[in-house]
Amino acid sequence: MREVTPFQRVRASVLRRGGGGRGACRLSVGDQYELKGWRVIDTIARLIDPLSLALVAGGSIATASLRSTGDDIGRAVRAIGPLLRTRPERDELTARRSARLVEQIAEAKGIACADHAACDCAFVRKAALRLVDTPSPGAFAEWANEELRARHDRHAAAAAVWRAAADAAPNMGMIGTVLGLIAMFASMDDPAAMGPAMALAMLTTLYGLVLGTLLFGSVASRLERLSEAELRWQATILTRLEKLARGESQEGVLWLKRRARAAE
Repeated sequence: MREVTPFQRVRASVLRRGGGGRGACRLSVGDQYELKGWRVIDTIARLIDPLSLALVAGGSIATASLRSTGDDIGRAVRAIGPLLRTRPERDELTARRSARLVEQIAEAKGIACADHAACDCAFVRKAALRLVDTPSPGAFAEWANEELRARHDRHAAAAAVWRAAADAAPNMGMIGTVLGLIAMFASMDDPAAMGPAMALAMLTTLYGLVLGTLLFGSVASRLERLSEAELRWQATILTRLEKLARGESQEGVLWLKRRARAAE
């Protein structure tokens, strides 16, 4: 017996209210909108198949997990929060203001007091502490390069997990399509069983394209763009602090030379 969809039941009920059959032309505007709404819902419902979605999404995530380390997977999951909250322009403006505070205190009291600045930016606060602790401008520059390199590697690892899932999703969709075709050909003698198998074949391909392009691929691309923007302003901030350290170092050398001349 053919299954009756919710839309077909609602349609029959509305038509009975309107007179049924040819009387359907007497449907009110409200009934017509109700039929259209249920038609849209019925179409969307036909595109939802938990089995196909689990096959594609689960397979994509499993593939990405096999290609990555546990730390990379953890970073990829934790990156979802910054992905939604991070605003590069706002963060850069906050960092520049904090760096200016560090410069003002260093110019007034010396670099030894740079960590006293009330920085709203955690990155600038960390750099100021390192600036105070490092013995020379060269040591600070070396730390700055290592810090940027480590941040770049962490960001790249998180984005690579999502990129791997994006690459795997269309392939998992093709696997689902093959499985659906196999099931369809295996049930050629049962027309009622061919429909679900064909739906599996088509929906897995659709899910693979949607997840790979709109979800996993978009997340990976946005993480990469956020990483580039963040590393750009962080490099600028570290360069400013390095110049500050070199300037004070040169002033100290000049002071020692003047003192040596005076002693002569």
